[in-house]
Amino acid sequence: MMNMMQNKEVVENIGTALNAIKRLRTSVGHVFSTLGNGAETESSVEDRETKLMLELQEQLNLVNGNLKDTETTINNLIVPGGAFTLSNTSILSHETHPEKQALYPQLLHSYKWNDKLATYSINASNVIGQNTLRRSFFNNNKRRRPLSGNLNVTSQQFHQFVNSMNTQNMIVRVHRSFASSAIIHVNLGRVLKAAIIVKGYIIEWVCIKGFEESLDNVDDHWSESRHAVFRKVQDHTHSAMIHFYSPNIPELSLRSYLMWLRSYINLFVDPCKKCKRYLHNALPPTWRDLRNLDTLHEECKH
Repeated sequence: MMNMMQNKEVVENIGTALNAIKRLRTSVGHVFSTLGNGAETESSVEDRETKLMLELQEQLNLVNGNLKDTETTINNLIVPGGAFTLSNTSILSHETHPEKQALYPQLLHSYKWNDKLATYSINASNVIGQNTLRRSFFNNNKRRRPLSGNLNVTSQQFHQFVNSMNTQNMIVRVHRSFASSAIIHVNLGRVLKAAIIVKGYIIEWVCIKGFEESLDNVDDHWSESRHAVFRKVQDHTHSAMIHFYSPNIPELSLRSYLMWLRSYINLFVDPCKKCKRYLHNALPPTWRDLRNLDTLHEECKH
């Protein structure tokens, strides 16, 4: 009961001190406002100066009185004994190891920072809640079509999907290392090898290697080919991966991507459609148009 009474008295003293500081700031603001505006009601210059001096003297006396009240109320506040502690975590400051002695001040700083972050987050949430961030002032009651569950695909469904595609000039093997992830190994004639890592039907990574290079180990999927032409083709496959990405119809996206990849069967055979040359900068036409599969050099596609 005594602790409750003491806490109530401390809170009342803090409130009195804050009110005194508020009155002091208000009186000081009136002084600066008078200095800025002056006494404009009087007609003659002498009358304005006399009235200004009287008003300033009165306001400064008020400021002096408020300052004394503020000092008195602040002196009545009870200073807490010792440093601010976080319960038993204060014991950390007694650690004898020199590297751990600074742990408690850092923890205290993190606590204060986290407390400020929570306060700012609440204020930001209130402000954002008042603004709906709509692109228009019209209400659109049309509901979006929910996305299909294209990440949870069974092994049987995925194999049926691969078998239903036209895999002419392609040898396709599927390895499922995890429940929803799979690796599609594609041998494109005697031209190149590709490893396509998918989650469900969504393509996540593509690796291109030469026909004689290895793709048997897991680490081989994350290393580049030692041939410049296949490194360039891998860059293009990543661009196509972004182009064909479609979360709403992922089966069509993966099917279109594999059909686009199959166009590299003529990598070293067909000339460029634009410049009619087989080599440019010592490389064959490594780009395939995303719509009509035209054979182009990277420099000729623009």
